Amino acid sequence: MAHKRELEQHIAVFGESGSGKTVLLSSFYGSTQDPEFIKNNEFNVVAEDIGQGHRLLQNYYKMRSSAETPRHNRFKADPYSFSVKLKKSAGAAAKEKVPFDALRIVWHDYPGEWFEQDPSSPEEGRRRVDTFRSLLTSDVALLLVDGQKLLENAGEEERYLQALFANFNTGLLNLRDDLLEDGKPLVRFPRIWVVALSKADLLSDMSAHDFSTLLIEKAGGHMAELRRTIALMVEADAALSVGEDFLVLSSAKFTPGTIDVSDRIGVNLLLPLAAMLPFERHMSWAKKKEIPVKVAQQILNNSQSIFTALAILAPFANGLKRLKLPGSFGVVKNFAVFLISGGALAKMADLAGEKLEEMNAEAKAKNHKMTAVLTGFLLALEKGEEDQVLLRSQR
Repeated sequence: MAHKRELEQHIAVFGESGSGKTVLLSSFYGSTQDPEFIKNNEFNVVAEDIGQGHRLLQNYYKMRSSAETPRHNRFKADPYSFSVKLKKSAGAAAKEKVPFDALRIVWHDYPGEWFEQDPSSPEEGRRRVDTFRSLLTSDVALLLVDGQKLLENAGEEERYLQALFANFNTGLLNLRDDLLEDGKPLVRFPRIWVVALSKADLLSDMSAHDFSTLLIEKAGGHMAELRRTIALMVEADAALSVGEDFLVLSSAKFTPGTIDVSDRIGVNLLLPLAAMLPFERHMSWAKKKEIPVKVAQQILNNSQSIFTALAILAPFANGLKRLKLPGSFGVVKNFAVFLISGGALAKMADLAGEKLEEMNAEAKAKNHKMTAVLTGFLLALEKGEEDQVLLRSQR
């Protein structure tokens, strides 16, 4: 039986009840099953649990055909796993020396009610802690801001925003003692917290920059307090990004009697965001020497695999081939040393704009499919910024 070689990335989605998490997940998966998406991409997105996949598609088709929104799953916290699998080529495939041939995305949906209400019983309290522990492997967390509530509080947005971030902060504080063993900060914890505007079709003129400006103006202090709470929970808090990245999302265009699921904003960025934003940020932290070796052991493993896949066509590929990476601890330690001392980080940072486009085109021409997919994800993030749907941290 062939060994399954998958790179696994986790994304955690937080939002209050009714903020659109179920619609977003259904729109994300449903859009990847549309014939146009399948035709235009060199990979397929497959739900690993067939029953979950069918339920998400049912939600998607009911929105499209009957303008029926999914029922809200109160207090449910099921993870969803999706495999990004390369399509088989008709021609001779290039022999890619990459450590993985499929990408697995695990989506964790944390119930909004758990940030709004106290546990109804000790059992529910334990379930909250266990659920949160299950998403500690996530590199990226999305904090959803409900566009409908922003609209309802127009001119007084601070009333909603400050309460929202205060609820998130209180929820994490209530979990803190149960999550930390002997009060010691966690090494494995979501380190990139992206603030995302959901239902952005209701605020059609709001760009990612406008959104960030509004949040900082109306709730900057509360966002800073949330960062301080998260920083207390993690080891090496210099390798932490909370409220520095902003995303504008709309799962569909909602009008009376119709839901146009083809009219989406930012949903196409969720896959690139989950796959490649951690890599970009980890490279940045490594360059600044902000990751202690103990922490690097945990968070650089996936980045090393992605680096290897990109380095096949990068100008510093020979340096990577000469690098000897023994053992679990030695792999990460020597990889970090190689990145910093060998100048590879600076060269990787140059892979943007035209150079990134050239690398993507070369990967396609040489049939290096995984490299083409990963560089395509990086290009999608650049396009998201050009379209003012995404604003990435400058730090």
